[in-house]
Amino acid sequence: MARLNQIIAVEKGVKSKSLQDITAAHHKVQKPALLAGISRTYQPKDEEGEQLPPESTRVQVQAEDVLREMSASLTRLFDVTATKDWANCAARADVTVDGRTIVADVPVSYLLFLEKQLTDLHTFVRKLPTLDAAESWSHDPSTDWWKTDPVRTIRTKKVPRNHVKAEATDKHPAQVEVYYEDVPIGYWTTVKFSGALPARRVNELVERVEKLQQAVKFAREEANGAEVTDQRVGDAVFGYLLG
Repeated sequence: MARLNQIIAVEKGVKSKSLQDITAAHHKVQKPALLAGISRTYQPKDEEGEQLPPESTRVQVQAEDVLREMSASLTRLFDVTATKDWANCAARADVTVDGRTIVADVPVSYLLFLEKQLTDLHTFVRKLPTLDAAESWSHDPSTDWWKTDPVRTIRTKKVPRNHVKAEATDKHPAQVEVYYEDVPIGYWTTVKFSGALPARRVNELVERVEKLQQAVKFAREEANGAEVTDQRVGDAVFGYLLG
């Protein structure tokens, strides 16, 4: 069984790594290009038309994956801090949301820590990227991305035409003006992809964080205030938040 001083010794390093991971996660989801994908195929208007290769860009970052990575990193931080705080104080209270106990017998010092973390999580979740409301999105099970319906657009080519302004005579050549006409030569079929989240999902996550924030504050008010027993809190917290 570990001693409290051992837990305190490793806590700083765990906090530092967690901060780095959260910063990296925040940067990932704030880069729209990494969350965007597209697939385009081309079909010439006729057999003699120009052949163009398909174009595609894969979604490199999915917000749900970033949430899972973030929760894995924070789970370690939550557990180390919980072990220290459980040993430090005897005052405890349950964190309960809608009649469901999320974490039981929580010391005051850990409730204070949880309040700070949930404030940061609230900021993070509110800034999660959402799907473009101007598009109609559906989930693609084969890629686990969101995608739009195919949109077909015409590809045109400028073709020179001659306009005779004056016919030729025995004394003067014909006066001809060249102009260009846009002539359809093929079609692009475009499907957009995204690793962002539906607004409904983000709103749901924000609501869950806010409910837990209120529950933690209430528990702290309720609570009063050697050898260390390892605590496992992170799985319970993120099982609720990301459930």
